[in-house]
Order: sequence, then C-alpha cells, then structure tokens
Amino acid sequence: MRIVVLAKSFRVRSILREITGPLQHRSFQHDFVPRDPNVKPKKYKYPAFYDPYGPRPPPSEKILQLAERIVALAPEERSQIGPALTLKLTLPKLEKISTEGMDLGAQGGSAAGAKAEEKKVEKTAFDVKLEKFDTAAKIKVIKEVRSFTSLGLKEAKDLVEKVPVLIKQGVTKEEAAEIIEKLKAAGGVATME
Repeated sequence: MRIVVLAKSFRVRSILREITGPLQHRSFQHDFVPRDPNVKPKKYKYPAFYDPYGPRPPPSEKILQLAERIVALAPEERSQIGPALTLKLTLPKLEKISTEGMDLGAQGGSAAGAKAEEKKVEKTAFDVKLEKFDTAAKIKVIKEVRSFTSLGLKEAKDLVEKVPVLIKQGVTKEEAAEIIEKLKAAGGVATME
C-alpha cells in the first residue's frame, strides 16, 4: 500500500513539473540579472525649462499681426493696454503688493527721499515677542500660543522652548495688545516690537 501511494505522489510531482515548467522552481535562480558592462548608459534630453502645460502650438497670424501693432505703439499708449483689457474683460483689479518690513537693498537717490517720508508714517504692523514664562505655566503658555497661531502641539512646544522668540508677526496694535494680555494671563511675558 505504501509503495502505491509513494508511486502516485512521485507521478503527480513529475506531472506538475511538466505543467509549471522549470521556471517555477526558484531555488538556484538569481533574481538579479547582471548588466552588460559594455553597454553605455542612456542619455536623456532634458528641455531648457520646465513647461507644465506642455508644448503649445505657434500663435496664429492674427495674433502675430496684433503683436506687431502693439510694438509699433508709443510707450504711453502701451501702458494703457493693461487697464483697458482689465476693464473690457472684467478682470479683478490688481492690488499693490506691500513691501513693508522687506529689505529691498540699496535703491539709489530717489528711494532715499521716500525712506525719509516713510519714517514719518506711523507704524501699523507689529510683532509679538515672547520674552519669558513661568516653568509651572508652560502648558498654559503653549495652549495660548496654539490658540492664535496655526501650529500643532509639537511645533508650539518647540517654539515656546526657544524663548525669547517671535510668536506673531505683522499684526495690528490692538491684536498685539490682546495677544500680550492673553500670554500674561497664562503666565508668560511678551512684548510688542
């Protein structure tokens, strides 16, 4: 009986090997196929600049004629094209970008006069700086910092531990005073700059 079972199992294994083929037996096969050392690496041609919209068709003849007419205009007339298109196409009005608090470097003679006028203007944006806090009230101070910043718990904790540190920048005088009062109630000492 045992000989018959052994013979049947042997026959089943040989039939399976014929069906699956030699590749299914992986004990001596490599997963890594070595690269030919004589083959040179492929060189890819990268574009000079990245265009997320892909290649565009060339402009039509009508657009080229319009561009030529714009170039032929006087500089005063060219400066009126933008506002006219904004009005005609009902685009939103462009707002000036505030450069307050930015260091724009040396700007020449005309900028010196502007800086003198700027000093006369009252400061409107303030920074709140955490000077120190009670170690017993550290958790309360962290909670207050999180309440008026968009920081997570770990980021707020790291920020508070770096005392003295700027907590909030570019706020109004009233908002800065409110933040200072909240920090004082929590056990911290903050100043307005």
